[in-house]
Amino acid sequence: MTPEDVKKEKKRLAAMMKYERQAYRNGHHIIAGLDEVGRGPLAGPVVAAAVILPSRFFLAGINDSKQLSAIKRNRLAAEIKQHAIAWTVASVYPTRLDEVNILNATREAMSHCITHLNPRPDFLLIDALRLPNLEIEQMALVQGDSLSASIACASILAKVERDMAMEGFNQLYPGYGLDKHKGYATREHIEALWRLGPCDIHRRSFDPIKTWFSGGNDVQQPALFEQDES
Repeated sequence: MTPEDVKKEKKRLAAMMKYERQAYRNGHHIIAGLDEVGRGPLAGPVVAAAVILPSRFFLAGINDSKQLSAIKRNRLAAEIKQHAIAWTVASVYPTRLDEVNILNATREAMSHCITHLNPRPDFLLIDALRLPNLEIEQMALVQGDSLSASIACASILAKVERDMAMEGFNQLYPGYGLDKHKGYATREHIEALWRLGPCDIHRRSFDPIKTWFSGGNDVQQPALFEQDES
């Protein structure tokens, strides 16, 4: 990066620390950002991450994980883990997810992150959600992974963790292309479901798998193709 690029990047990241600075000014000392990946797929876990950053944190390139290439995410994830005060990742798998629904599974994964985070935060910045079961002051930020550095870092860790899990599941359940689409409802995935039927990591509470197990077989739903990765 040129000196001018570095200057611009520092300015961008300073803006992404706005909510963290506000929390410090309000008397909080340990601020964690939380995000999740995998609410929308037909297969695999929902994964959450929590990150506590130093107050003067700077790492060029951090952003909403969906805006980054896999190579860049992997590099940034390693650097985030190295420089963060603390970080945790937690997953909720389809058996539990189908039991409690995707919203509650997401909250459960996030709560597990906080339970195992040391030191325990006194303020949470969360992407679009609140965790009513936790007696910790918190702020829900819509599109928080593009507004808060802490949430952006959490989104990167969660995305890298989930992608690695889906690549592993591709070895266990070949034929679905899980390493490519990561469980999302692409045409390739729907066609594989048509040929092979659902496997153990498919979410039985999600259509078209839900329809499959209720006795239907119309799994080719074009509206499901190319879902956003959230």
